[in-house]
Amino acid sequence: MRRINKGLAALTSVALAFTIAACGEEKSGSTETKAADPASLSAELTWWDTSDAKNEGPAFQELIANFNKTYPNVKINYQSVPFAEAQNKFKTAAAAKTGAPDILRAEVAWVPEFASLGYLYSLDGSDLLADESDYLAAPMASNKFDGKTYGVPQVTDSLALLYNKELVEKAGVQVPKTWAELKTAAQAVKQKTGVDGLYVNAAGYFALPFMYGEGGDLVDTTGKKIVVNSEQNVAGLNVAKDLIASGASVKPSATDSYGTMMTLFKEKKVAFIVNGPWEVNNIKTAPAFGGVENLGIAPVPAGSAKAGAPIGGHNYVIWSGVPQEKAAAAVAFVKFLNSAESQAFLAGKLGLLPTRKSAYDVASVKSNAVVSAFKPVAEAAVSRPWIPEGGQFFGPLDQMATEVLIQNKDAKGSLDAVAKKYKAEVVPSYATN
Repeated sequence: MRRINKGLAALTSVALAFTIAACGEEKSGSTETKAADPASLSAELTWWDTSDAKNEGPAFQELIANFNKTYPNVKINYQSVPFAEAQNKFKTAAAAKTGAPDILRAEVAWVPEFASLGYLYSLDGSDLLADESDYLAAPMASNKFDGKTYGVPQVTDSLALLYNKELVEKAGVQVPKTWAELKTAAQAVKQKTGVDGLYVNAAGYFALPFMYGEGGDLVDTTGKKIVVNSEQNVAGLNVAKDLIASGASVKPSATDSYGTMMTLFKEKKVAFIVNGPWEVNNIKTAPAFGGVENLGIAPVPAGSAKAGAPIGGHNYVIWSGVPQEKAAAAVAFVKFLNSAESQAFLAGKLGLLPTRKSAYDVASVKSNAVVSAFKPVAEAAVSRPWIPEGGQFFGPLDQMATEVLIQNKDAKGSLDAVAKKYKAEVVPSYATN
């Protein structure tokens, strides 16, 4: 594949001197623009925010308002784009070279894919990476592709076991550390309180803790092998199936598994779920739940091999088609959004986990019980394969989860179908079992 490599370079925080170097097979060149102070920087930028519009969006719009206090002449066209649509929508617009946003909040797995297609600026040498050592290594790694850096990590996360403290205490059960203990605890909650004990979400991403727990994975990038249909993954999915079949878990909804899970949890109709920090604000503002003080957070339970949840999160990236006259403003905006102060603000508002080490030194973050509970969860998370195809793994996994956890199909057969899909459409150069 022919690629055009572009780079952002040399934006200083004082002079805001910006250089864009575009180098490809046919042309190369550079242009420099300077602004004496933030007030003289003028541009109109479009930002696609893929966070939850109702739960998280207002906090990001507050950040925009704060940004404009310093940069009054940089207009931010804020657009909330549904997460489920954003990946393909961005690729379509970037390929057409029209309609793509200047800045995108991208899921971690999208960055290597977009970079491989030539849709993102390399940030190497730019002011955005001047303090790269302040970022946690794991979330920063998702921004790397082919020796270059194409984004900065906005937030990191992982899945944890969330529970209703009141219901757990009423049932007299301990917080479970294994799936077997969770099965027992969930059944006890239902017996003693009349409330359902557990909801297992039927989605590919949420199936990973069961698969990781038995020592499984999706692909072996070192050996270039598809391993999604391994015996370990079959065993992990059977653990999840048993939780549902035994009545420990509610049978997942066939129409809106995730939404149903969150509604039941917020209304205190289920005691245990597996989810991430992005839902903390949603939970703590739910009228019936009892506030964040009633929210328990623990690592996901372990299988026979280990306890493991995937690294998640989002990164800020800049479209490679951003006009040169806008580039300095785009970098200034991303730098503001991702400062330690902004990350601390989001941690306080939403319970999101900062990616900057210095943000954890901010007093409000240090005293944040939710962040403190999730930080070790994220630090122990399992790294996903940061390859261009990584963002395409979950469509087939979602279909598999529906078949296995809702339609009660055989785990091995459904995983074999995923492996065939990976081989045919996602990583055709990889070997299969």
